[in-house]
Amino acid sequence: MSELINPPCAIEADYRDHCLEIQLSGDWSIKAAVPDSKLIITAINQPGVEVLRFSTLNLGSWDSLLVAEIIKIINSAEKRNLIVDKTTLPEAIQGLLALVYAVPEQHEVRTRTPRKWSSILQANLRLWQKEALDIVEFIGEMVLSGYDTFRGRSHFRSVDLWLHIQECGPSALPIVTLISLLVGLILAFVGAVQLSLFGAQIYIANLVSLGMTREMGGLMTAIIMSGRTGAAYAAQLGTMRVNEEIDALKTMNLQPMAFLVLPRMLALIVIMPLLCLYADLMGIIGGALVSINIFDVSVAEYVDRTIHAVKMKDFVIGFVKCAVFGVLIALSGCMRGMQCGRSASAVGDAATSAVVTSIVFIVVADSIMTIMCNRLGI
Repeated sequence: MSELINPPCAIEADYRDHCLEIQLSGDWSIKAAVPDSKLIITAINQPGVEVLRFSTLNLGSWDSLLVAEIIKIINSAEKRNLIVDKTTLPEAIQGLLALVYAVPEQHEVRTRTPRKWSSILQANLRLWQKEALDIVEFIGEMVLSGYDTFRGRSHFRSVDLWLHIQECGPSALPIVTLISLLVGLILAFVGAVQLSLFGAQIYIANLVSLGMTREMGGLMTAIIMSGRTGAAYAAQLGTMRVNEEIDALKTMNLQPMAFLVLPRMLALIVIMPLLCLYADLMGIIGGALVSINIFDVSVAEYVDRTIHAVKMKDFVIGFVKCAVFGVLIALSGCMRGMQCGRSASAVGDAATSAVVTSIVFIVVADSIMTIMCNRLGI
């Protein structure tokens, strides 16, 4: 069965006294056979045409198909700087055309020329420079806020400090326990594969204990807290900024840095070294589970090798590293939260940026401190 076609529509041009009249007739609909408008566009480009007018005396029913053809004709006429008379068109079509041309088209958005690598590099350098200035400015504000708090001249509340310590401390123990145990298990298995070739499974305790206390305990704890607490800080402060709660604090003469940021930073800085010690213990226990149950190392031997392998300086190095990581995580999370935009999507962007920034800072700081320890022989 053939598809039904509406009565044919027609489009013609009539030139009189520098005026080109476009005659629209017939029924225009989606199923109509659209006539070729190339002849009309050719007539528009002829010399001597100054005005373009439409005639709709014989026009029947129409829909968006007719509007699309009229837009093509008008665009061709505007390229020739012709005067387009739209008053003879139906009022509904005039309204649709008004909506179409209400906002001018931005051609540079449609076809963007590829930028050169030099311009991309300059834009990234400017972005990094701005990021560095923002970090320095934020640290400066935190130092001033801490100084005012020390002198008792800020609106710092100790209740908020203990609340945030509870949120980022005891509440984080389950995930820290799980990850640290698994890291200890992995270190024990990786080391045992090579040590078993020489019958030296007893030294699994040395590998696990030193690896956890000096490096993996603090590093894994920092990564966990960056995704758990750093993102939470950015989301909380970002939401307050979106809801204009921070602006309300400023209106009430309360310092947002001392009232909101400083308790969160101090809480994470205080709790991170303690979580690091707990993660070290869980990692050593994880290594013991593998050594005792799989590689026939007794509990006494494992404990004895751990005591002989780990020195106080190893605990101090891991303790200091994790304290630095706590500063970086708190700085990243609070800074991104205070820099959050005014939209709902900006809160998610701030949380994502906080996690990425803190992890980058953690890896870079860990590398620098490891190199320093190696150079100093500790």
